[in-house]
Amino acid sequence: MNSAITTCEHPNPLQRCDGVLSSHEGDQGSKKDGQLKSSSSSHMAYGILDIPPWYLCIFLGIQHFLTALGGLVAIPLILAKDLCLQHDPLTQSYLISTIFFVSGICTLLQVFLGIRLPILQGGTFAFLGPSLAMLSLPTWKCPAWTLNASQVNTSSPEFTEEWQKRIRELQGAVLVASCVQMLVGFSGLIGFLMRFIGPLTIAPTISLMALPLFDSAGDNAGIHWGIAATTIFLIVLFSQYLKNIAVPVPVYGREKKSHTSKFYLFQIFPVLLGLCISWLLCFVLTVTDALPSAPTAYGYLARTDTKGSVLSQAPWFRFPYPGQWGLPTVSPAGVFGIIAAVISSMVESIGDYHACARLVGVPPPPKHAINRGIGIEGLGCLLAGAWGTGNGTTSYSENVGALGITRVGSRMVIVAAGCVLLLMGIFGKIGAAFVTIPAPVVGGMFLVMFGVITAVGISNLQYVDLNSSRNLFIFGFSI
Repeated sequence: MNSAITTCEHPNPLQRCDGVLSSHEGDQGSKKDGQLKSSSSSHMAYGILDIPPWYLCIFLGIQHFLTALGGLVAIPLILAKDLCLQHDPLTQSYLISTIFFVSGICTLLQVFLGIRLPILQGGTFAFLGPSLAMLSLPTWKCPAWTLNASQVNTSSPEFTEEWQKRIRELQGAVLVASCVQMLVGFSGLIGFLMRFIGPLTIAPTISLMALPLFDSAGDNAGIHWGIAATTIFLIVLFSQYLKNIAVPVPVYGREKKSHTSKFYLFQIFPVLLGLCISWLLCFVLTVTDALPSAPTAYGYLARTDTKGSVLSQAPWFRFPYPGQWGLPTVSPAGVFGIIAAVISSMVESIGDYHACARLVGVPPPPKHAINRGIGIEGLGCLLAGAWGTGNGTTSYSENVGALGITRVGSRMVIVAAGCVLLLMGIFGKIGAAFVTIPAPVVGGMFLVMFGVITAVGISNLQYVDLNSSRNLFIFGFSI
């Protein structure tokens, strides 16, 4: 899964989290206006074929964007160090804008041509493990001069070539692996492969992809452990202790036009809230000079003004385009690593398709629809490789969960979310704003996110007979 914080108590990912939105159940009575009929669709405020009012589509689309925001922003920030970009926040902002833009395109393709369910597409943590492993090889180790902020001239052709040749290598691996995914999807091979890919395969794969990421999380958190610990505390507080506290919000319904509904804010946005509050705390500490102003002092990078220039340097509008970093290159080592990530991503996506169908009250997707969805995800990875996000695309589990929370299963809402992603990718200042998040805040967020991702991988063992010595051997040997 790509979810940073999983708040559903049910072990079965296909089971709906009930009780997360308390509104007037009777207001969502019989469905009209041509909505797709289903025995389980009565709990939806808007069905999959319904079109909510345009303003509601925009609002709910922005909410889906915010739900996926943590994962989308995290991926370029994690890759930055191994791409030699830790001292180039402007280029980091370009990567964030690019992943927004490509995710928007892939979301629209999936809704209209792929699985045709209301499911968002975005970057995947599954690709990070093999990507970082490839970039850690001696051939791709960053030169010492790129690690020193005083020696780096980010506008020099030498530095530009240094980081671009690394992302071009990632692009090539993603491009080749995406062709494999398209072949598996459009040919119908996914049904055959699923017979050999079970929970015992998925558990070590996901867990071992998340564990190496703690290195970068620890480095960022160690810049100021107080700020990092505050971020962790807030995320844990919101996601585990305040998740059942509802905030009353005014809503507009079909039957009862204007009324108040209970919105479980802390359950939906625990990571985003924790990040924003810690970010605000860093800003206050910076303004009051409570944080050191000397670049060599402990905690200096927790200040919010260390990357302030990136906001003024970033253009208001920047249109990402294919090949913006140059012509991709290919190496066998990178390709095989990304292919392993693609297989893991496909398995997760199939689970997301079934969960999404269940939540919006429609029958489980047939094989041909799953084949089409996996094929379009492969096309999305191809576009991600062409544009140069440094990553691929997959279905976002956290947005599937948001469908059950909002009780709005309309595809038009996800279309609106895709359009929001496209717009956010074009506004250069948006990506630049996220780059200014202090490193210890990001580190604290990563420590929680990577821990949950590791646990999600291990949780697949609940479907495995652990009394079997064969299963124990396979899992233990894989780890």
